[in-house]
Amino acid sequence: MNINIKRFNKQNHKNQIIQTFSVTKRNLLQALNEIKVSCDASLSYRCGCKSGVCGSCAVRVNGVETLACKTIIKENDLVEPLKNREVIRDIVVDVSHETLLIKKSNAYIQENSQASISQNDIKLIDTQSNCILCNACYSSCPVYEVNKEFLGPFALTRALRYINDKKVLDNSSIVASVQDKGIWDCTLCSACTFVCPQGIDPKADILQLQNISVQKGHQNPNFSNFDSGIDFGNDDFGFNPNGGF
Repeated sequence: MNINIKRFNKQNHKNQIIQTFSVTKRNLLQALNEIKVSCDASLSYRCGCKSGVCGSCAVRVNGVETLACKTIIKENDLVEPLKNREVIRDIVVDVSHETLLIKKSNAYIQENSQASISQNDIKLIDTQSNCILCNACYSSCPVYEVNKEFLGPFALTRALRYINDKKVLDNSSIVASVQDKGIWDCTLCSACTFVCPQGIDPKADILQLQNISVQKGHQNPNFSNFDSGIDFGNDDFGFNPNGGF
């Protein structure tokens, strides 16, 4: 079986090239290991747990984000690095932005509350806590592609996780941090939801954040700048709000 890998060497400033390899393994991560051992020791990729838990082996196959360790390849599949990240070498990308995003969203416990924690409280944040930082959501995000200041799916999902965490004494700073370049910039396209290997739904999380924000007195800034241009008091328009059509 042949697979195609898009390669790039940052040190030598070479353009990305597509190289074809013949492999016997159908699991993508196993195929990458086979290539490195038997064909080309210079091939660079990341892997860790080999069981879909660490998220380090995330790549794109035929344009779709996936974990290499969980992917069964087909003839002539194209393997590429994640989008929207700087490529370091071959299919290894720079993911150092995660720490910055966590700081920007204040998505951590700043001061503990003394509230008792129930099993229901744990279930409320359980799904969002399962994020493995694979960066598939950022690679698939059309907003992040054009605006690197956008907080993005992972940071916003993490923000909801801590907003709903009863151990957080005051979540107002977290809510405030996701207003600018955050929840209102999302197009709700569901691309991030589609590629998440953990079954997290960032779109639904962002909708929850929007509802929470409105309840806390925030509003969508796009609405405040919206002008329909329609004068409902103009009889020429054909509609009189006080008299019907």
